[in-house]
Amino acid sequence: MDFTLNEAQLQLQTTMRRFVEREVIPVASEYEHADAYPEPIVKQMAEMGLFGCILPAAYGGQEMDFVSYAIICEELSRGWMSLAGILNSHLMMALMTQWYGTEEQKREYLPTFASSERRGGLMLTEANSGSDAASMRTTAVLQGDEYVVNGSKMFITNAERGNTFMLLAKTDTEIRPQHRGISAFLLEKGRPGFHVGRNIKKLGYKGLRTCEIHLEDCRIPRDCLIGKEGEGFKYVLSALEVGRINIAARGVGMARAAFEDSIRYAQQREQFGQSISNFQGIQFKLADMATHIEAARLLTYQAASKRDHGERCDLEAGMAKLFASEMCEKAASEGIQIHGGYGYTEDFAVERYYRDAKLLTVGEGTSEIQRIVIARRLLELYRF
Repeated sequence: MDFTLNEAQLQLQTTMRRFVEREVIPVASEYEHADAYPEPIVKQMAEMGLFGCILPAAYGGQEMDFVSYAIICEELSRGWMSLAGILNSHLMMALMTQWYGTEEQKREYLPTFASSERRGGLMLTEANSGSDAASMRTTAVLQGDEYVVNGSKMFITNAERGNTFMLLAKTDTEIRPQHRGISAFLLEKGRPGFHVGRNIKKLGYKGLRTCEIHLEDCRIPRDCLIGKEGEGFKYVLSALEVGRINIAARGVGMARAAFEDSIRYAQQREQFGQSISNFQGIQFKLADMATHIEAARLLTYQAASKRDHGERCDLEAGMAKLFASEMCEKAASEGIQIHGGYGYTEDFAVERYYRDAKLLTVGEGTSEIQRIVIARRLLELYRF
């Protein structure tokens, strides 16, 4: 498969790279260390149309392909990984609306998702159901023309700044297997019974709040149901394929940041009368980093390209996410090693890459879950 970028993709890459170099890199560490929401940067992202980058033009989006989306996520993460996280959950919510919503829901929500007037994310994870998402306990019981929702969600990105969310809840608690009882709803903040809980302090992924959300007799109009009752788990799995492309691209971007910072530092740092880039031990690290980054990028583009062609890509997205996230963690660690003692300080951004990288091996499905997804698909494909 040919992954030569076309003219539009190359232009997008240049635009995003300039934006990140000018607006993100100079201030990223300051925002990150203060755990402060980067409102001016997010506003510029909205003005650039990034919140609707892969949504249809008919609904106000940019109608970019998924390879272009991977380019956006890589370049943002080269500057600061959290920015790509602000987009990810929002666009998974928007895509579920686009793919499975009614025409009325699309007309109502998609233009405001594209403009970021409505911004939010995915309410899936709970305190007792992470990898085992089907065991969620949040329920939505139909009473007349409304669903009454009770339960709590955990680790919700954009919980503080967002105003609209895609909620996954059980409309049937008796059916087996459990995932068949899960439905999806568009839920707007401000409804009675909707409470944003504590901000969960994190190792990295700072600058945006990751919160608990509590729902107590929260009423949702019946017409906020997305698709059919009991089909929500299938819908969210398709969105998670795109989320995994996002995570893979984040890994490529952040690993590239670690590599570029490290090769620059190695050329400038002198020990024993010469640049440390002359030492074979450093050269081997740089060679491995660059090779693994290129491999991860190609895996990511392959997954995105299959999605662009309307093909099933759970295998490719799982492989890309698994390899890129674990590669990124290794690259960030090697980046600190190349920087030596300075790499362990806040004077250099490589310590931030190291903290942020760990999220990628657990978010959107852990590395262990990716291996299960990959193995199951391989066993379907290879039957002897």
